Amino acid sequence: QVQLVESGGGLVQAGDSLRLSCAASGRTFSMYAMGWFRQVPGKEREFVAAINRSGSSTSYADSVEGRFTISRDNAKNTVYLQMNSLKPEDTAVYYCAAGLSWERSRYLLRDYEYDYWGQGTQVTVSS
Repeated sequence: QVQLVESGGGLVQAGDSLRLSCAASGRTFSMYAMGWFRQVPGKEREFVAAINRSGSSTSYADSVEGRFTISRDNAKNTVYLQMNSLKPEDTAVYYCAAGLSWERSRYLLRDYEYDYWGQGTQVTVSS
C-alpha cells in the first residue's frame, strides 16, 4: 500500500511558477514509476508528466512540454512537478500517481497503469 499526498497548489497569475510536491509513504518508493495528471470539472483526467523509477527518463504532454519539469528524490520518497510560465488553461486539480514497475527504465503514460493516486491539489492560474 502506498499513500500519496500532494502539496504546493494555489492561486497564481499567468506567467508565474509553482512547484508541486507529492510525498509517498512506504519504503518501496523506488519501485514505482510516478506521474502527474490533471482534471478540470466536466472533463476527463489528462496526462501531464511521467518519470521512471530512477528518474533518468521523463515524458510530457505536448501542452506542457518545455514549461513543466518532473523530477523525483527517492531518498525523500517525493516526486515534484515544477511548473513555469503558467497559463490559465493549466488551471485544474493536479494528481500524482504511482505505478509499480518491474522495468527500471520505463515510465507510464496511461492512467490505468497507475495503482495509487493522491487526493489532488488545486492549481488556479488567473489571466
